Amino acid sequence: MGTSVYRTLLLRTGGFSVSDYIQKFTVRDLALIASGLRLYKLVLFLSFYFIRFVDEMSDDSRQTIEGPAVDEALFPSTNNDCPPLPAPFEHRIVSAKQVPMGSYYAVKPNEVLGGGRFGQVHKCAELSSGLILAAKFIKVKGMREREEVKNEIGVMNQLNHVNLIQLYDAFESRTNLTLIMEYVDGGELFDRIVDENYLLTELDAIVFMRQICEGVQYLHQQYILHLDLKPENILCVNSTGNQIKIIDFGLARKYRPREKLKVNFGTPEFLAPEVVNYDFVSFPTDMWSVGVITYMLLSGLSPFLGDNDAETMNNILHANWDFDSEAFENVTEEAKDFVTRLLIPTKCSRLSATGCMKHAWLNNLEDKAKLHQVRLKSQVKLQRYLAAHKQWKKHFYVVAAANRLKRFRQHHPINTV
Repeated sequence: MGTSVYRTLLLRTGGFSVSDYIQKFTVRDLALIASGLRLYKLVLFLSFYFIRFVDEMSDDSRQTIEGPAVDEALFPSTNNDCPPLPAPFEHRIVSAKQVPMGSYYAVKPNEVLGGGRFGQVHKCAELSSGLILAAKFIKVKGMREREEVKNEIGVMNQLNHVNLIQLYDAFESRTNLTLIMEYVDGGELFDRIVDENYLLTELDAIVFMRQICEGVQYLHQQYILHLDLKPENILCVNSTGNQIKIIDFGLARKYRPREKLKVNFGTPEFLAPEVVNYDFVSFPTDMWSVGVITYMLLSGLSPFLGDNDAETMNNILHANWDFDSEAFENVTEEAKDFVTRLLIPTKCSRLSATGCMKHAWLNNLEDKAKLHQVRLKSQVKLQRYLAAHKQWKKHFYVVAAANRLKRFRQHHPINTV
């Protein structure tokens, strides 16, 4: 169903019995609504289900839906701006089974969804239900690596939010641990928006960043630090809409205020100053990464990227960045203020996830829908960035990053920020 039809039908209920489609909600759907969706998202969420129901009606029945015209300003112009659907299964507590995975799932070896330091992610199907899922195969060489994967399982067991990928099952063998997760098919966020057929406006950036901040806010409310927020770890739910989910909790840690946590891993461009300095990390560490992602989404440039890792990390430590005049030509002052309040060296001065949700840039979407229709210049620049980093993305390992951090600290002693 086209976007114009979608918006036209949104509130045209007329003589149609709304209770007919309300009955199609599951307990899971209603629990999601009750969990605190904000008003504009609640309207869009309900609208999505209404459209799904209308789509199932016969043509004759559909023509009986009449009513007042919808105010177009109420809804952003981007496609599918309702919240992502919940995972197609109830939230569950998972523990690794020590039985053959093949007894329960059929893996599609030729359908590789992604890969990295851990191994590969394949599409798979549950034998008993036919449910399509994603299988993340992780090679483990020792007890430490095994415990790290079990930590990931423990973290994901605590996550029940539409913007965070959900865990369905897990299996353990002598050499591997396999996580069975919710499947989404939209690909990485930045790969999606550089498509020449995609029109990226600031409103789109707002929709993306609001969802990212909602996911991070939920993580922090559970006292969990992601610690590896970057474009590769943000997936689109499908190839047409603007709904996203945060993935990869392999480096996530439970935050305990009395335990001073330090980490020695991450992707250089997205590291917060306290990680580079091997200082204590906390919630603001994730927010720095949110700032970097926002900057890149708006401009197509990586704010701290140098000619080598040492230069990149020096740029981070000295907060050596600015708003490129050409790249930010069509970007509003509100958006720049949002970035500025995140890329602050002093941890306690950064916006929290909750603070981001209250920031003017992420609010009043109905007004912004009228204004932010200018295409951002970030798309072309992001194409160049992704092309230059394609091979690097495939072969980047966190262990290598940790070694680079160690060498950097040995040769560049700097006071804690």
